[in-house]
Amino acid sequence: MAREFTSVGVVGLGTMGAGIVEVFARNGLDVMAVEISEAALDRGRATLTGSTDRAVAKGKLAEADRDALLSRVNFQVGLDALHAVDLVVEAVPEHLDLKQRIFAELDRVCKPEAILATNTSSLSVTEISVATARPHQVIGIHFFNPAPVMKLVEVVRTVVTSAEVVADVEALCARLGKVDVTISDRAGFIANALLFGYLNHAVSMFESRYTTREDIDAAMKLGCGLPMGPLALMDLIGLDTAYEILDTMYRRGGRDRRHAPVPLIKQMVTAGLLGRKSGRGFYTYERPGSPVVVPDEQTPLATESAPADASPAAGTKVGVVGSGTMATGIIEVFAKAGYEVVSVTRGAEKSAKVFEAVRTSLNKGVVRGKLSEADREAALGRITWSASLDHLADVDLVVEAVVEELSVKKALFASLDEICKPGVVLATTTSSLPVIDVAMATQRPADVVGLHFFNPAPIMPLVEVVRTIRTSPETTATAGAVCAAIGKTGVVCGDRSGFIVNALLFPYLNDAVKMLEANYSTADDIDHAMKLGCGYPMGPFELLDVVGLDVALAIQRELYLELREPGFAPAPLLEHLVTAGYLGRKTGRGFRDHTRR
Repeated sequence: MAREFTSVGVVGLGTMGAGIVEVFARNGLDVMAVEISEAALDRGRATLTGSTDRAVAKGKLAEADRDALLSRVNFQVGLDALHAVDLVVEAVPEHLDLKQRIFAELDRVCKPEAILATNTSSLSVTEISVATARPHQVIGIHFFNPAPVMKLVEVVRTVVTSAEVVADVEALCARLGKVDVTISDRAGFIANALLFGYLNHAVSMFESRYTTREDIDAAMKLGCGLPMGPLALMDLIGLDTAYEILDTMYRRGGRDRRHAPVPLIKQMVTAGLLGRKSGRGFYTYERPGSPVVVPDEQTPLATESAPADASPAAGTKVGVVGSGTMATGIIEVFAKAGYEVVSVTRGAEKSAKVFEAVRTSLNKGVVRGKLSEADREAALGRITWSASLDHLADVDLVVEAVVEELSVKKALFASLDEICKPGVVLATTTSSLPVIDVAMATQRPADVVGLHFFNPAPIMPLVEVVRTIRTSPETTATAGAVCAAIGKTGVVCGDRSGFIVNALLFPYLNDAVKMLEANYSTADDIDHAMKLGCGYPMGPFELLDVVGLDVALAIQRELYLELREPGFAPAPLLEHLVTAGYLGRKTGRGFRDHTRR
């Protein structure tokens, strides 16, 4: 039977430490809250009071419960106050020598049976534990920020942590209403090991001026449903904290170059641009500590955005080539937005299927109250069905959405080059092929651009506007205006494998597969960690099974082929599953067996 903790101590009352104090006190535990000085103690007390007052104001905590919570907390200066507690959680800054000194002192002060825990997010729990004479009673309890809200706790055992200590801490997590994942002591644990490679890659994109900070963040929020974009998240975490985590992961995790902090991060830390807490990081904030972003010299000018009235000009006609799911969705998007649409497929039979699919989707919109019957009929009335590319001779924009094979797309664009009038924008919806290869199949590469819609096109709000080194500024501007006119957010980027979303998303998914392959954790725990610890809408293995393991493997291979980064090499487990025909939901089995559900 797990031991019953009656009193706990927390060392360090910064944002995280104060949050941990609140978690314990909310759940009926007496808490000894310790800091190094009276001034630091006052700041910690103010943080706790502010958090609980906000909870009362939002109706999430009764005044009486708040008062009872605060009465359970005893604020003291110095570690000697912890002599009688059952458990101590250390939450001081991420410096190994500092933590080791504290644990050596805790070992002297605390009663012999007390458990000593560190909230470190990246440092070695083992290296911290050896500063004591009781390493078997040292464990990692990694809460996520804000601790009172976030459900996940990573319980980190070392090779000498006793099984009883692990069981006691797991039971405590359950009492606190947290979901714990128990793992061994490895750099970054689960969440940070997967998160910070992605964040570092996003900073690299920004540093190289591949795209803007706004477009990186919008792409990941709108394209992946993430609660925050990576650069805004870096500002929230703190660039100094992020640098320390990345540097530790790089040194402890096999010196993977993707965890070597991008030079820009160190430069910004040196310059004091630490994110929200300093009032400026990748974005500029109203004041230090404020979440309110204010315009600065990098904020796009209003003239760079699409006009407020971005409706299509009368008679504007769009051609859509293709008969798959993506083509069908794009036809619907343009028709609903008021464009005249010419749908071109490879025969009357395919046109009939596309028509039926578009009509069915529009009917669903009517049933759900999102579209009137009149609007449905008007949208259908704007579509012309054809099996001949010659009917694209008078359109103003062509969107290609055929099979993802370069030879097929190049042949199609060569034909469009002969058929379409001068000045027509020719767009490809490719998600992985080089747009420049398609553009050079024509005699007008300046007019060719990528318009990467996300599936399902009628619902997903993002479009990646991909400019090649031959795409003219006018073509890019027109593509952006079209995105605005159809109610989408267009993010502009260069013609590089994966563009923004796939280039950031799929290496993260690949890293999750490698983590599973190494038997570090289970698919369920990894999914829990990313959903509960990072607020992701789906865990990596849930998402891979939805996307299709074959699709993921193809994209990862393209990224590896172009960037030649060893860390981007597809995980062997992913390749083996695809070879075995385990492709995800579409075959009934991927990382999970979907036939039993």
